[in-house]
Amino acid sequence: MHSILIVEDESIIRTALKRLLERNSYRVTEAESVTEASQHDLNQFDLIISDLRLPGAPGTELITMAKQTPVLIMTSYASMRSAVDAMKLGAVDYIAKPFDHEDMIRTVRRVIEDTSKSTGFQGLDLTEGEDPAEIKVPQKDGIINVMGDLVGSCEPMQKFYRRILRVAPADITVLIQGESGTGKELAARAVHQHSPRKDAPLINVNCAAIPESLIESELFGHEKGSFTGATSARQGLVEAAEGGTLFLDEIGELPMEAQARLLRVIQESEVRRVGSVHSRKVNVRLVAATHRNLKQLVKENRFREDLYYRLQVIELALPPLRERGKDVLEIANYLIDKHARRLHIDSPIKLSKAAKDKMVAYDWPGNVRELENSIQRSLILADDGVIDVENLGINTDDWNIPDTLATPDAPITPEPKAAEPPTDAEKTDEEDLSLEDYFQHYVVEHQDEMSETDLAQKLGISRKCLWERRQRLGIPRPKKTAKG
Repeated sequence: MHSILIVEDESIIRTALKRLLERNSYRVTEAESVTEASQHDLNQFDLIISDLRLPGAPGTELITMAKQTPVLIMTSYASMRSAVDAMKLGAVDYIAKPFDHEDMIRTVRRVIEDTSKSTGFQGLDLTEGEDPAEIKVPQKDGIINVMGDLVGSCEPMQKFYRRILRVAPADITVLIQGESGTGKELAARAVHQHSPRKDAPLINVNCAAIPESLIESELFGHEKGSFTGATSARQGLVEAAEGGTLFLDEIGELPMEAQARLLRVIQESEVRRVGSVHSRKVNVRLVAATHRNLKQLVKENRFREDLYYRLQVIELALPPLRERGKDVLEIANYLIDKHARRLHIDSPIKLSKAAKDKMVAYDWPGNVRELENSIQRSLILADDGVIDVENLGINTDDWNIPDTLATPDAPITPEPKAAEPPTDAEKTDEEDLSLEDYFQHYVVEHQDEMSETDLAQKLGISRKCLWERRQRLGIPRPKKTAKG
């Protein structure tokens, strides 16, 4: 049983975290301050989880006091700078409060596993003159089953793993392409963890999740007084990734103005904060990802051509789940173990043969993300420790998903189609439409007379989900015309 020391001055948080860890089979010791923690032999623990702000001395003091034990920093302050500074001092990772229980356990498990492995994918170093292609990695019969949090042994994934091992040590820009839900963020983490920058920060930014009015300030920082509400100067996420890796997810959603600033970061290795006349040198490796076809966006004048070619130095294409064969069962078993622990299910859980056959036959349009949702549902509904077909919540007979993946030269998402009134034959064949075809048909047909809220309710999704699908399928909202 692994031993963990919690250093937290707030008793409610400390007690809740202790219970969470003990439920997941960790032995826990508590302390309220660095001084109290120092009364223990810090190197006897497998991990120290410490708050950043503590009475007397900050939690980062434990990093130097416990040189043989990794320190995971918690902070309730929404300051990326503080977290990054902690990692520069040697913290193994950071997590923000209030933390998600699953995120905390996943981080703890990863840190302990990475530290305890004498061999493995983490921390692969190149000796001078060694060819990255010749890096020796643990394999069984020449097959790599896992790389970081990526799971699967099919041939497309073998090529993907080896591509990562060859690309990661080279300090160049990487573009990861793949459908939504395939695990592009996990791939970016694998690139970082196999690079010489692995001990520096990995900063993840979802470009689609930041409002357009704020994204330049978030990425590049701003000076005091540069806009209303800028009461003090602020470091951007590009600077926060100094010495490490900046991962820009959904880079196809980046506004044109921000694209121009990002281009300068790549070309000149410098960043200029909003409202500043001076540039600052930065040492950052850029990894970007998108589910969209950037070449098509360039043709539509929605993405800068010069930035596209700067990003396209190395491309990694992550295959969709429907092209990975029986990997779906490997991933399913991995997810069953993961979520059974989270849900405190102690009895063994297995998939029935019928469920396995159904899972392999299904196209998984939502990829690994959809599979994970299905597994969580199944664990709750399964009887007698067996997951059967009805527990999965899928029905391949209701789907008509295309078997081919868009090539890099073809749009990953379909072009919007003009809505035509359905004929009687089309009405009778409506069940043969794919989900995306049906969604597109319904939205285009009804968006003129229905609000976004009404559309979302009729489709049984949230407004946010409706917006995301519009973006993915290229369905613009109708322009409102002035009456009168």
